[in-house]
Amino acid sequence: MTKAPFCGVTATIDVIGGRWKALVLFHLKDQPRRFNELRRLLPGITQRMLTLQLRALEQDGIVTRTVHNTIPPHVEYAFSKKGWTLGPLLDAMEAWGDANRPRGRRAG
Repeated sequence: MTKAPFCGVTATIDVIGGRWKALVLFHLKDQPRRFNELRRLLPGITQRMLTLQLRALEQDGIVTRTVHNTIPPHVEYAFSKKGWTLGPLLDAMEAWGDANRPRGRRAG
């Protein structure tokens, strides 16, 4: 089997692909969010899946994780400098989805 040549689209999908990553990033694009806030914004995602997605995004350098030393302590997730470069891509995805929404689906 021959290995496919490098493709930028493949690299992008490797980082933001899947059911949840793009949605997590969409909700982080306007402001940092706490873990439970993200859970509320993403109905249907399990705690474990959100944890896995955030860890993967953090490992890829897209998201930063900040632990605030408060009582009780809380963790906040935000775009990294590298993550901010995805902003135009997420905006384009949102615009395309709004313009090409499948029939029978309303804005949510």
